[in-house]
Formats: sequence, structure tokens, C-alpha cells
Amino acid sequence: MASFNKVILVGNLTRDPQVRYTPGGSAVAEIGLAVNRSWFDKNSNSRKEETTFIDVTLWGRTAEVASEYLTKGRSVLIEGRLQLDQWDDKESGQKRSKLKVVGENMTMLGGKGESGGAPSGGGGYASRGNAPSHGGGSSPADSFYDDTPGGIPDDDVPF
Repeated sequence: MASFNKVILVGNLTRDPQVRYTPGGSAVAEIGLAVNRSWFDKNSNSRKEETTFIDVTLWGRTAEVASEYLTKGRSVLIEGRLQLDQWDDKESGQKRSKLKVVGENMTMLGGKGESGGAPSGGGGYASRGNAPSHGGGSSPADSFYDDTPGGIPDDDVPF
């Protein structure tokens, strides 16, 4: 039987990320994400809002980038997978469990210093080893889209 485990979240950080390192040297960062949902309740004729708090674990270079560039309140898009952690509570001896997200890709939303709002430049970082991209001004050498292919004048480009 086939299975699929994919999560896409957009929310705001509830605290500044802190990076730690495993004994093997791998970076790991735990971040808290607040995700809002709003709807209109016809029974009370009012707008309702609900916030869900989600723990996300980032690994490797993604964890380091999060620690360096993200701060509390900053908007971020996380793509990842669900993971169930289980342990025995040391005080009560009961089995405990927690569902969390393991982030595989991260995209910073909003401009530098913004803490929310619509994406406006921002930057992305994938754990596959891509470098973060930063919004704002860029020189023509930064993008191959700035030059028209084959020296075609702009008036002749069909889009």
C-alpha cells in the first residue's frame, strides 16, 4: 500500500531559533510556529480565529540558516513531514508522545526585518544545499532573466 507524508505550513515564529550540534557535528534547530486559521461563524454572525502551535525540527544547513536569519515573529514557509516522538515520562513512568514536523525545506517570507505579511522578496533555503536567496535589489549579473535570449529586442518577445 502506498503512503505519503507531506506537510506545508506558513506561519510566524514563536521564538528565536537556537542551533545545537549533535555529537556527530550535525546542526539541529527546534523552532515554534504559530499557524492561524480564520473563518466566519454563521451562528454567531462573527469572524472567528484559531491559532495552532507547531514544533518544527530543522537539520543541517537549514538549521544554521534559520538560526542566522530568522527571529521571533518572522513569517516562514516550511515543507516537511510528520514524525511521532514517543518516550517514557521520567516522573510518572507513563508513555508520552508528541506529533511534530521535520522541516525539509524552508522559505523565509517578507522582507528583512518584517514580521509577517505577504511574501515580498524574502528568501528560500532547501536542505538539499541551496544557498539562501535574498530579496531586494540585484544587479543584471545576478539573473539570466535580465537579458533577452539571442539579443531579441524586448518588443519582439511574446510575453
